[in-house]
Amino acid sequence: MPSSRVDSGSVEAANGVYWQEEAPSVIHPESDVVDLAFSITCRCLPLDHAWALSQAVGAKLPWWEADPLAGLHLIHGAESGNGWHRPETGESLLYLTRRTKLVLRLPRARTDEARSALPGAWEVAGFPLAVGEAVERALYPHPALYARHVVTDPLAAEADFLAEAARELRAMAVRFKKMLSGKTSTLQTPEGPCTTRSLMVADLAPEDSMELARRGIGPLRILGCGLFVPCKTLGVP
Repeated sequence: MPSSRVDSGSVEAANGVYWQEEAPSVIHPESDVVDLAFSITCRCLPLDHAWALSQAVGAKLPWWEADPLAGLHLIHGAESGNGWHRPETGESLLYLTRRTKLVLRLPRARTDEARSALPGAWEVAGFPLAVGEAVERALYPHPALYARHVVTDPLAAEADFLAEAARELRAMAVRFKKMLSGKTSTLQTPEGPCTTRSLMVADLAPEDSMELARRGIGPLRILGCGLFVPCKTLGVP
């Protein structure tokens, strides 16, 4: 009787022996970049706190501005809750909860120094902020990634912004099928206002998702620009 192969995974029938093996799981290499989330105690911060908070981090970490993989996740309160709506003007205050974290995206080799240097009493834009212990969060692949802020020319049309983003992604050899731009924002810096747009990149293969999360796009990572996080819904950013 000839041997036969059952085409269902790795089930084989040969010489009266059946052997079932589990399909090999896909293991993605551990990224050399992670998110480090610090517990904080702070009543409020300015809505536009990017510059002030980045400067406070830089006062603790001498390599902060020079490391191309270091970045700051800006703090975002809830859009609404208990009748409270998140303010939209830069001079407004953002009221924080006990669950709010200070999250830095850092090379893994820098995390021990950050854990040691950052805890303590800070002042950010005149507001007291106490930084506590940190928890490391590994980056993981997700088919859709989202950045709240990607630096753009204030006069650039949406099509030009997307074309420039596509060029940068291709230069990194990041493959993608969909991109969607969204809200325009302004971050204040001593050099003047910085215009940004939100950006979603979707239909990413795992290795491309990891590379985009690791490297981001555009300048000013330490002001929260160009940093991508998993996008849970495919709506307009």
